[in-house]
Amino acid sequence: MAAKTKFLDRVLDHLERLDPKGIEAVVQRFARETELLETLFNLMEDGALVVDEKGRITYFNMAAARLTGFQASNLEGQDIDRVFPHADWKALSESREGSGGRIIHREFEVSFPRPRFLRFHAARLESESDRFRGFALIIHDATEARNRTLEAVELERSQALELFAASVAHEIGNPLNAIDLRMQLMERDLLKMRRAFADHGAIEAVDGESSERRPMTVLERVERLEESVRVAKSEILRLDHFITEFLQALRPSQPKWAEGSLNGVARSAVEVLLPEVENRGQKLRLQLEPQLPESIFDAGQIQQALVNLMKNAMQATSKGGTLTVSTASRSEGIWIEVADTGTGIPPEQLNRLFEPFYTTKKSGTGIGLMLVQRIVRAHSGRIDVDSVLGEGSRFRLWLPFDSPKPRLLESDTEP
Repeated sequence: MAAKTKFLDRVLDHLERLDPKGIEAVVQRFARETELLETLFNLMEDGALVVDEKGRITYFNMAAARLTGFQASNLEGQDIDRVFPHADWKALSESREGSGGRIIHREFEVSFPRPRFLRFHAARLESESDRFRGFALIIHDATEARNRTLEAVELERSQALELFAASVAHEIGNPLNAIDLRMQLMERDLLKMRRAFADHGAIEAVDGESSERRPMTVLERVERLEESVRVAKSEILRLDHFITEFLQALRPSQPKWAEGSLNGVARSAVEVLLPEVENRGQKLRLQLEPQLPESIFDAGQIQQALVNLMKNAMQATSKGGTLTVSTASRSEGIWIEVADTGTGIPPEQLNRLFEPFYTTKKSGTGIGLMLVQRIVRAHSGRIDVDSVLGEGSRFRLWLPFDSPKPRLLESDTEP
């Protein structure tokens, strides 16, 4: 840049001495260099913008148009607050931040033209008299880098949890098996006792029991023990389910790719949970796109994710509420959605929904949504969540049309 500045200074100093051919040569050189700079700017992956003192875009490259979602023919002259409303340009222009050659750094998320995480670097443009003339901006799409960082953090956390899970599975699983075996033996003995004493009528209770009450028969004692065994076995099953779900969340299996219908998965999940929905006094609606194209996914894993979302929706919805399962397709893929008319999720809790063991339910484990997120990520998809307090929530799973395929190197040898 120093060489260019010296050349320009020399031209300006001798401009009045140049003849028409000299001026033409200078203009042609400037035109070639301007064209070269335009080409270089448009080859950049980062967006480049110049904003004047009134906050209007006066220059941009093609990457900036792509990141903002505006047509190139419409971006020039746009108000920067309309393009990036989160950056608070008014406050920046009124402050001295970014002056004196210093660079302003900001990070923010945008939802248009698609959800992205952006970093921008801005420098104030000032005249020789220090009058503010606008900003020069570089916009960098940091979405993939941020996702990789989050995935690395999650992987590290998962590995620590996996070590803990192995210990939990060993320390709890083995005693559970032993207890369950003993419960089965007790059930057999109680069944024999029931058969042996069923015809013996009332038999007085052991000494010490109050004589004011009717003595319990042996059969009644057997029935009470049978109920205790039933409750204990139910709790063992619940704990075993928790351990299994915990291990699945930490050690997800690879998807078994196959072409299938997302509508079929939705019908299967609804069939599984419909009795429980009706028992709760709730309604369930299916809104499936008739001509939904088939795609490649693991039907078992997607159904598992859908069942988890439906269970959450049922628990968040009161009697008389409605659950809606719907499907549709767009250019970027297909989606399946679970919506409810429940209590909704507070905004401060939305960002924590997929954290391990985080739950808003009294009896929740905080694993269900973590497992859903793992399944969707394994399918190269994404989850969109929309919730309004007092109105309900929507969880939408986006899946690409095709499964991720390995990239193969071309052979450099001829057959």
